[in-house]
Amino acid sequence: MAKPPIANDIRTLRFLAGEMTQAELGDRIGVTRQTIAAIEAGKYSPTLEAAFRIARVFGKPLEEVFRWEGE
Repeated sequence: MAKPPIANDIRTLRFLAGEMTQAELGDRIGVTRQTIAAIEAGKYSPTLEAAFRIARVFGKPLEEVFRWEGE
């Protein structure tokens, strides 16, 4: 399966937010730790709602958390 064309900085943002765990982030936005791990690893593209929720947790605009790396 091809890697989704959306890259992200979630791991860095979690580290900068007091080393927030994947589970903590998942709890904050209403998804599982496994979902956060898959999004972070670029194996899964988040829903638009999840992407906005993640950005809001870190107080960042969407474009500072996610990047389109498609054609």
